Amino acid sequence: MGLPAPKTTTAWRPAVPGVTEVFHARFVGHSYPAHTHVAWTLLIVDDGAVCYDLDRHAHGALRSQATVLPPHVPHDGRSAGPGGFRKRVLYLEPDVLGEDRIGAAVDRPALDDRLLRLRISQLHRTLGTPGEEFAAQSRLTLVRDRLREHLTGRAGTSGAVRDPGLAARLRDLLDASLPVGISLDEAAGILGAAPSHLVRAFGATYGLPPHRYLTGRRIDDARRLLLDGMAPAEVATAAGFYDQAHLTRHFRRMLGTTPGRYRRRS
Repeated sequence: MGLPAPKTTTAWRPAVPGVTEVFHARFVGHSYPAHTHVAWTLLIVDDGAVCYDLDRHAHGALRSQATVLPPHVPHDGRSAGPGGFRKRVLYLEPDVLGEDRIGAAVDRPALDDRLLRLRISQLHRTLGTPGEEFAAQSRLTLVRDRLREHLTGRAGTSGAVRDPGLAARLRDLLDASLPVGISLDEAAGILGAAPSHLVRAFGATYGLPPHRYLTGRRIDDARRLLLDGMAPAEVATAAGFYDQAHLTRHFRRMLGTTPGRYRRRS
C-alpha cells in the first residue's frame, strides 16, 4: 500500500520582487527526500511539527518558530507525528538574504521569534490577495530585515527611524501616484532611500505603514465617488482597487458597511 497523498497543496508565483513562489500544503504520511533549492526557503508550521535534516544535522520546525533554510544546502522533511503537518512556505530569491548568510542559517535554521512569525503570516495573507502588491512589498521588507538581523547576530537591533522629512516626501509621492499607485522599490529609487528605511520612517512619523495610508487614501476617494453617484464596480477601478471585491473588503473593514449600502444610504 502506498503512502497517503497530501490532502491539500496550493502554489503560486506572486507579482512581488524577491518572492519566487508561495507554497501552502497539508501533508499526512509524506516525507521529502534529501534535496536542495536555489532559493531561500522560509517556512512556518500551522499545525503539527516537522523533523528534518539539514546538512546532515537533525532539526525540528515548531508552530512557534520561523524556519529559514539556505539555498544549495541539502535537507529533507517529514512529520514529527502521525497526524501530519500543515505549513506555509515562501521561496525567496538568493539575493534577498545573500549568500554570505548561508553559514549562519545552516548553524541555526529555527528562529524563536514570535514577531517574525507573525509578520511572515501576515505576508502570506497579503500575497494571497490580488491588488495588495504594495502592502506585500512593505511586509516583505520588514521580514527580510528581521531575518538578516538574526543571521548576522543582531536580532532586535532595528527600531523606529526618525526621519519626518523623508516620511513627508513619501506621503506626497503616494498622494501624487493615486489612483494607479507606485511600488515600494520605485519610491525608494525616487527618494534615494532603502525600502526598509522608508517603511520605518513612515511608521515612526505617521503611526501606520505606508500601504495602510495608501489604502486609506483610496477609501477616501471611493467614498467621494460613491457620493457622486458612481456605481461600486466603477468606483473600484477609479479609486485604484484591483476589483469590486477588493474595494468591498477594505471598505467594510474601515467603515463597517459595503460600498453599495454606503451609496444607497447616502
